[in-house]
Amino acid sequence: QVQLVESGGGLVQAGGSLRLSCVASERTFSSYAMGWFRQAPGKEREFVVSISASGGSTYYRDSVKGRFTISRDNAKNTVYLRMNSLKPEDAAVYYCAALTHGASSYDYWGQGTQVTVSS
Repeated sequence: QVQLVESGGGLVQAGGSLRLSCVASERTFSSYAMGWFRQAPGKEREFVVSISASGGSTYYRDSVKGRFTISRDNAKNTVYLRMNSLKPEDAAVYYCAALTHGASSYDYWGQGTQVTVSS
């Protein structure tokens, strides 16, 4: 059982930055891929970015390329999402998720952290 705890959300002005963190409880954290998703009010949850187990491969949705950066520190069981040049449309609850070994889809999710962007 993997427990994921996000932090770092908050209120920021458009153009500002935030860094989200997600800490995993499992010692096998370094063996699985991680992702960040978001869900805005009235909208479906959407994929934002993913990172491979080693951190050597990442994949971003087009709208955040060049502004968001995912990274991970396997020694700390933590994945980060650095968000720069935030826009009002980035406002959402952000969730981290784990794609554990053998899973066909993300199978563990955090509780989410709210990101609010004022214009």
